[in-house]
Order: sequence, then C-alpha cells, then structure tokens
Amino acid sequence: MSPRKPTNTIDFDTAKLQRLGYTKPAQKPIKPISLAQLRQQLNLRLQTSLEVERIIEMFFNEVQQLIPLNTLSYELSSCDLRFELGERATHCASYHLNHQDQYLGELTFRRSVRFREEELAQLESLLASLVYPLRNALLYRVAVHSALRDPLTETGNRIAMEQALGREIEIARRNLQPLSILMIDIDHFKQINDNHGHGTGDEALKAVAGALKSSLRNVDMVFRIGGEEFLVLLSNTSQEAASMVGERLRQAVMNTQYVVNGEAMTLSISLGCASLQPGESKDSLMHRADCAMYASKRAGRNRLSMAS
Repeated sequence: MSPRKPTNTIDFDTAKLQRLGYTKPAQKPIKPISLAQLRQQLNLRLQTSLEVERIIEMFFNEVQQLIPLNTLSYELSSCDLRFELGERATHCASYHLNHQDQYLGELTFRRSVRFREEELAQLESLLASLVYPLRNALLYRVAVHSALRDPLTETGNRIAMEQALGREIEIARRNLQPLSILMIDIDHFKQINDNHGHGTGDEALKAVAGALKSSLRNVDMVFRIGGEEFLVLLSNTSQEAASMVGERLRQAVMNTQYVVNGEAMTLSISLGCASLQPGESKDSLMHRADCAMYASKRAGRNRLSMAS
C-alpha cells in the first residue's frame, strides 16, 4: 500500500461538529503549578470572601492543584462551626491554626495514601496564606452575630427575628409546610423590677431565656423582641404540635430554679400561638399571636391561648 499524500481537503462535517461542541479540540498539556505560584493564587482568591465556609472551600479546591486530597474538615467550637468537604479517607494530617493569641480552629486533611514529608511541608507553607483571610472572616462572623443577638439573654434580637421569620415564611410556602410561632410574655415582670431591682429583672430574663432554649429543638429559634417579650419560631410545625411545644415551655419556666436573696421565686409566662395561614403576611401572623398572648393575660396568666 502506497503512503497517503498530504492533502488540503477540509472535512466540513468534522469542523461543524467541533463548532457545535460534539468533539473536543486537542488540549495543551497543563503545566504543573509550583508552590510559589499556588501561594500567590491563594493570596488573591482567599481575599474575595468573608464567609468562613467559602474560604475553606476555596482553599481545599486550590490546594489540590499541588497536593491530592480526599477530605478537608474544619472545626471551631467557640463559633459553633463544624463542616467537612469531600469524602472520608484513612490517613490524616491535622493543624491547629493560631494568629497571635487568637485560636482560629482546627483543619484536618485526609486522603487514602499516606502524606509524604515533602507534602506536609507544602501544606504548612500554604496554611500561611489561609490565616489572615480566615481571621478576617471569623471577625466578620462575630460582628454579624453580635448585631443579631440580644447580649443579655443570648437569644436573637428583633432584627434577627424579622429576617428569620420572613425567610421561614417563604420556605414554608415554597415547600407547602406548616409554620407556627409562639408569642411569650413574662408574667408580673414589672413587679420583679419594682420590688427587687432591675438587676434581678435581668436575671429573670436570663433564666426564662435559658428555660426556653433548653426545651426546644436545635432547628427552633428564640428571639427577644421587647423588654420581657420573646418570640419562638417553629418551622415545619403544625398548630397542634406548636400548642404542645408551648405547654412544654410553660412548664419548663415554672420549674426553673430562681432564687432572690436566698428566697425561691416562681416565674411564669403567658403564651399565644398562631400558625401561618395561606397568603398571610408576616405582620398578620405576629398580630394574631400577639392577640392570643394578651388573651392569656386577660384569662389569668400562666397559660397558652390559640389564635383564631
């Protein structure tokens, strides 16, 4: 067989398929990245976000250009942060991150083969690019957290409540799920302040908030929305289930050990329960719960009333 001669014929079918994306043109081989180049990339990319999860995710993805990884997990218990990226593997390398006197959390890298000493040295070098962006993200998180928390009771404040309730109403409507709220007022709170002072009143607020939080699910949210008023947001909870939760909270507050000047005092709350109706606004839902709470007050306090 004679060798084929070079030709200038164009295969129009093949060219058309390439334009339509059905065939891939030949790709140039990717040049391996160096440690210095990767550190430069990290210094640029990690400055583009103030979200802790996003920064850790970017770090995980970028590092794998140089060091293969299966998993990256991060934990900082003081900020209630714990998450994991990738799939679990056998071999691990863990690092405690610190900046001056500030602890920034623990990072754990995992993969199916043992880390070489050279790779561990590279990881430690790359972690230097993570410290400052992570510290800034944590400071931002604390600032946002503080802006949305009531400093006395460590519950959400009214701003946080407005945001969370609006968000949960949208989710409930989109997923056709129930949603309920409990409006709560501490009984005879003015008398506590008048007879024992505002310091004792503050302790009563903290005691009630603690009883509420300890009696709820992790997904439920508590907010202090006024002087002695709280709102409990119960996502994916029907009116019947919410009434049972309300009764549990009432009992929890009554059972709270509260001592003033060596004398045991009894605390109680009045509650109003309302469940989201089709097409109802956030303000309407809160108004109905508030009216139900005042109905409990008028009926003698220390009880739960359901909104009409």
